[in-house]
Amino acid sequence: MGVFDRFAPFVQDFIYDHAWENLRSIQVAAAEAIFDTDEHVLLTASTASGKTEAAFFPILTLFDEDPPASVGALYIGPLKALINDQFLRLNDLCEEAHIPVWHWHGDVAASHKRKLLKEPSGILQITPESLEALLMHKHAAVPRLFGDLRFVVIDEVHSLLRGDRGGQTLCLIERLSRMAGVDPRRIGLSATIGDPERTGALLASGTGRNCVIPRFEEPRRVWRLSMEHFYITGPQATERARDEQWVAARADGTIAADVVAIERVEHGSGDAVLPAPGHDRRGGASADSDSDKNAHARRHGAGPAPEASEDSASPEESLPDDTVTIPRVDEQALLSPTDRAPADADPGIGYIFERTRGAKCLVFVNSREEAEAVCTMLRSYCEANHEPDRFLIHHGNLSSALRETAEEIMRDDDRLDTTVTTATLELGIDIGRLERAFQIDAPFTVSSFLQRMGRTGRRGTPPEMHFVMREEQPEPRTTMPETIPWKLLQGIALVELYREEKWVEPPRLDRLPYSLLYHQTMATLASTGELSPAQLAQRVLTLSYFHRVSADDFRVLLRHLIETDHIEQTEGGGLIVGLAGERYTNSFKFYAVFQENEEFTVRCESAELGTIVNPPPPGERIAIAGACWVVEEVDWKRHLVYCTQVKGRVPAYFGDCPGDINTHVLERMRRVLASHETYPYLLENARARLAQARRTAELSGAATEPLINLGGDTWVLLPWLGSYAFLALERLLKIKCATELGLSGVDASRPYFLQFKMKADAETFFSVVADEAERDFDPAELVYPSEVPYFDKYDELLPAELVRKGFAEGVLDIEGMRERVREWAAYGAH
Repeated sequence: MGVFDRFAPFVQDFIYDHAWENLRSIQVAAAEAIFDTDEHVLLTASTASGKTEAAFFPILTLFDEDPPASVGALYIGPLKALINDQFLRLNDLCEEAHIPVWHWHGDVAASHKRKLLKEPSGILQITPESLEALLMHKHAAVPRLFGDLRFVVIDEVHSLLRGDRGGQTLCLIERLSRMAGVDPRRIGLSATIGDPERTGALLASGTGRNCVIPRFEEPRRVWRLSMEHFYITGPQATERARDEQWVAARADGTIAADVVAIERVEHGSGDAVLPAPGHDRRGGASADSDSDKNAHARRHGAGPAPEASEDSASPEESLPDDTVTIPRVDEQALLSPTDRAPADADPGIGYIFERTRGAKCLVFVNSREEAEAVCTMLRSYCEANHEPDRFLIHHGNLSSALRETAEEIMRDDDRLDTTVTTATLELGIDIGRLERAFQIDAPFTVSSFLQRMGRTGRRGTPPEMHFVMREEQPEPRTTMPETIPWKLLQGIALVELYREEKWVEPPRLDRLPYSLLYHQTMATLASTGELSPAQLAQRVLTLSYFHRVSADDFRVLLRHLIETDHIEQTEGGGLIVGLAGERYTNSFKFYAVFQENEEFTVRCESAELGTIVNPPPPGERIAIAGACWVVEEVDWKRHLVYCTQVKGRVPAYFGDCPGDINTHVLERMRRVLASHETYPYLLENARARLAQARRTAELSGAATEPLINLGGDTWVLLPWLGSYAFLALERLLKIKCATELGLSGVDASRPYFLQFKMKADAETFFSVVADEAERDFDPAELVYPSEVPYFDKYDELLPAELVRKGFAEGVLDIEGMRERVREWAAYGAH
């Protein structure tokens, strides 16, 4: 019996009603895994591949055959907006089968929640934070609500793998299962996962079950992609190239552009063809007719999609089905301007302005502050041109009403607005037929790049993304490493890593999550009431996410919480939430383990400079009020940052956040700089800028030599390490090597390079660093004596020794640093 025939009749009707001619490979593979095994399942496939339906078609069929006596499936999504969207999609699917779909978060009416508590059934959709609140405040109702829970579906798994929120989700599932006396199967859904086996093991942790990861063939990818570079002021790279006469030019003086468009899709052989339709209602056409494709292509000036001849198709037939190929097209065919920016517009922002009119677009940036600045500029260009405002903004600090208004406008096919956004729109919210996305500078991860590009092309058209790399014009006295276009190299590296290797960042599962330990300890006490220390330890330390936390660590935490009145010890020796702890557990903000964007006022002496979010520790630099400042002190209670002005540039983002760059990305950046490879998606400025950077690297040795003398006693170190291995190396140099090498003025632009003054020579440098790196030292020795490095939300409530240990052993990548230092051994032997 085929998979389609095993589905419940109402599922078959749903498929026919939506005019699907076949089941996708992932839907076949998921159904077989859910129907034929009793294991957990991890479904990972490209964006808009039908993962939600792949999970719920077999689940709803099983519910139809044997209805659960309580909530039968729990759907955990990372965003309320995503839950609202999936709620509408699942309602259509479940209405005919009389399987109710409930949702539970802060915006849901109390009457809806009361009805669920009275008649628990069907599917419950919820965020991790709302599930935390439910377990804390509806503790007694949990067995009745979830007594026959059979599945927990975790959507957008990749978004939960970085930091404490994913750990909280796993802890919540374990706590709920124990409270309700159930052992539900876990179904993970994700578009972009590195190392699926490790993620599957995490998904299954603490359950005694294995995790099945279905394998299936995906169709060849169709991408429309370009990358352009702009100096914010002064001549662009092409003009400079012509002036310097080292880039080959055409006869007319212009430089050939490299552009990407991928125009061909072939379905993988794993797709299952559905039975022929029995009557007109169940008939259907393919998602995209040739005329539809050609009409879309003509609207973008590309002409009809080319038909592949036998000769042109044969080379691709030997490639795997999920191959991404990039044939060349003419630059103007890819992205023609539809408006004109004001004469004094920022070149990169003006480029975006000119190519968004008459289209529904997203503009991704890497911070909330940048989103505000870019949206303000784009709106000012509309005003200068006397045009209606056509730009929206969407980020985590906006009110839910403003975000939802932007989402509603994006879903309206008659509106052609452009939304400037951060990572808040990376995930799978349905925001309509988006035609193209822009990315200002490079995102930090391959995962983020794939998610952002995957927001377009979701209704039958190829995904389309255009990178806009912006860079300050180098000043005459700028040092060599500051002239390297790091963001351009990073963008190319992200694209090439996926094209060539299908590589995505693996999850970091070796952290010491002490901040989450505090949170789950307090949540457990708040929900259960008084527990003995042994009972509390048994409930918390047996949660699988805390497998690296020792009993000694937990004793240190409990003693500190008792001393600070977060926990109170009763006369009988039991533990309850203390008065200071109640101020946290009674707040709605307690349910979330991620940092809210709390603003800190920045001061220099008596002058107030502005506000920043999540300040770095003392000694780090920040940018504010158009200048660079070094942090002297952070007053966490009063939310004040004291600083002193310094010269220089602000380094890459510092902290446990999406700004973490993997070492593999840096290594690929080095290859981009060192090689003569061409990339067909580079436009003319980007191509000229890369050629310029390669020439600089060739002359200086930047891509081949890790340590370069910049003149006199000034040196630059280019380690090509990811964020946390770089940080470990920086601290090794400052703490363990500085005296012997005569280091001073160490200036880090993380994770790209370190500049410093040094009295020793290069050979001595490599020898000393190798000796110190290989010593068997305590990781805590790489924490500065008075430093308590706060990374996570509740770190400031922890004993300092646990914060320092968590940073040294769970954040710093000491082994990654050591591996790189070993590679330098040959330099020390010169």
